[in-house]
Amino acid sequence: MNDIVPPPSPSTALLDAFLARRAALLRYFAARVGQAEGQDIVQEIYLRVVSVRCYTEVQHPGGYLYRLGNNILLDRLRQDRARARRDRDWREANHNVSVGGEDVSDAVPQDEALIARDQLRQMRIALAALPEAVQTSFRLHKIEGLTHAQVAERMGVSRSLIEKHMMSALRHLSQSLDR
Repeated sequence: MNDIVPPPSPSTALLDAFLARRAALLRYFAARVGQAEGQDIVQEIYLRVVSVRCYTEVQHPGGYLYRLGNNILLDRLRQDRARARRDRDWREANHNVSVGGEDVSDAVPQDEALIARDQLRQMRIALAALPEAVQTSFRLHKIEGLTHAQVAERMGVSRSLIEKHMMSALRHLSQSLDR
């Protein structure tokens, strides 16, 4: 005795119904989502019809085909919404800007960030070797953005001394950082 039951073949009534209604299905879905998307949906209906293995015949094959197509359409709409939401969330999380229709991240690349951190560390070490007054002059002018006159006033020294401090600091940094 052979206990193995062969798989049933595709429903011929459903396939016949699809072939008879293919043009109508295409018109129906093309009117809703456009010609190209409509053709994709009808093609997916066909693929599902030929891959379905039914033990019983579908009672209303025409209605089944339209329902199947509408379900495919709804699945695609849900996927599009989910994809758009995911893309929007990613853009917001990564601070992207749009340049000429292209999304561009305004985040600094990791390798550049590491290089900048290393350069900053080297600059701090080089500045630490300078006298306190020169360090203060450099910090007030270059980091806090004060003018030479404002730095001189704040430190209670002449403007020419601040200019000498700045020249000394820049010369030392240039030599220390090999620039």
